[in-house]
Amino acid sequence: MSSADWNMKTFMKGASILTISAIVVKLLAAVYRIPFQNLVGDKGFYIYQQVYPFIGIFIVWTSYGYAVAVSKLLAGSRSKGESKAVMRIAFIYLAGLSLTFFTILMVFAPFFANAMGDSELVTLLRAGAYIVLVMPMLAVLKGSFQSDGRMTPVAVSNVGEQALRVAIILIGTWTVMRAGGSLYKAGEMAMWGAVIGQALGVVILALFYRNAYKGPLVQVDTWRVVKELTFVSLSVSASSLILLMFQMADSFTVYNILLAKGYVADAAMEMKGVYDRGQPLVQMGILIASTLALAIVPLISHHAAKKSGRGAEPFIQLTFRTAFLFGWAAAVGLALVLPYVNEMLFETREGSVALIIFSFQIFWLSLILPLTAILQGAGKVKVPTLLLFGGLLVKVIANQLLIPYFDVTGAAVAGNIGFAVITFGLLLYFKRVWPVRLAPFRFYGWLLSAAAAMIAVIIPWMLVADQFLFDNVSSRIGATLTALTAVLLGAGVFLIVVMKSRIMAEKEWYLLPFGRRLARVQLWLIKNRR
Repeated sequence: MSSADWNMKTFMKGASILTISAIVVKLLAAVYRIPFQNLVGDKGFYIYQQVYPFIGIFIVWTSYGYAVAVSKLLAGSRSKGESKAVMRIAFIYLAGLSLTFFTILMVFAPFFANAMGDSELVTLLRAGAYIVLVMPMLAVLKGSFQSDGRMTPVAVSNVGEQALRVAIILIGTWTVMRAGGSLYKAGEMAMWGAVIGQALGVVILALFYRNAYKGPLVQVDTWRVVKELTFVSLSVSASSLILLMFQMADSFTVYNILLAKGYVADAAMEMKGVYDRGQPLVQMGILIASTLALAIVPLISHHAAKKSGRGAEPFIQLTFRTAFLFGWAAAVGLALVLPYVNEMLFETREGSVALIIFSFQIFWLSLILPLTAILQGAGKVKVPTLLLFGGLLVKVIANQLLIPYFDVTGAAVAGNIGFAVITFGLLLYFKRVWPVRLAPFRFYGWLLSAAAAMIAVIIPWMLVADQFLFDNVSSRIGATLTALTAVLLGAGVFLIVVMKSRIMAEKEWYLLPFGRRLARVQLWLIKNRR
């Protein structure tokens, strides 16, 4: 078996495991947020979303970025004694950071709550703080499994912790609300759900774990290990953290600016809660892009180092075109059906204009995630990380400028501006370090045509369905039927145009979930066109 074949098989296997686990975890994430909002309303959703970025950032950095850094150091170890030393340093270092972060959250919770404009968020911040105490063991164990290429325990842990978290959040919130508890108590219960879920992840990994690092410790350069752990973990997780950091920016600005504008507290809370409905929608929309970003790093790293052949270029082009295609389709499609999806999932159509604008963040993120992954695979991490933080600064400034005039719609526009700045910066930098033509002009032209065809079919269908076909059922059921049929119709039309144009070759579909079936459909369409 050639090296290229082996790496393609490795890529396919890793991509499959990551795709399956990512789909399950993302679906569970949507499952808990949507019923949670239905249980607690927009004000309760605002309470949860204000605090979640604090723990979410630490979870993503440790369970993803830090685990990757640990796996990289372990894979580069020359002996089991050296691996044992690296594991010990990684655990002690992260344990120290966790205790520091825990102390900061517990002590300064009143400061953070007041800075967000809501002093009652203190209990949620303190409950969420406990999650950081389980992260050192979780991250180091994940890194150990990943260094051996054993992705199954990691996938089982991810799904298990998320499933328990969802169960505790939904059952706990229902119990609190039924007992007449406050919305803040329901939010606190959701925080505890996250803590207990992560603890289960540790238990699952521990059950799979067999200590292979026996023998005497080998002396290693502690400072070098700490530096590499810090640098690699932050650079690897930066693109995954950026959505949470934008949420953090909103936590400190949106509610405060609405209060300053003259809204009463309850109205401002509900308005922010409506705006936060966009988060689970965007997370589902970027599923394919985030999966590609996870899978592409090792493949790009391997092929970028090759001296002969085309190297990583075909994989880079395919990743970009796939991310662009599905990001564009998801953003435009969701924007078209959003009023109905809004009512289907969240009971009302309130805030649909802001959410339509919000949904276009799917497109920008679908490009940001694979582009940063490709650059990271080529060893280019400093400039992309700086661009991500630059986009965050743009978002904060744009919030201050736009929210006073356009309320939460201004925050949605600000998010798009920030992500657009990051995307164009990444593309310009990419062209400087890796002058590859990512896609031909006909690719973009056909995607515009596919979107136009989707618009031409979906809008008349929704009008007919809403006014005539489903007008005899309740408003929410009618919205659900209209949204689901429109999504199926729009996706079908979009894919037919794309497949007939052959901007994706049949062999390229094979890298995608259900790609074999899509390739067969494309061959059938091409055959019947002649």
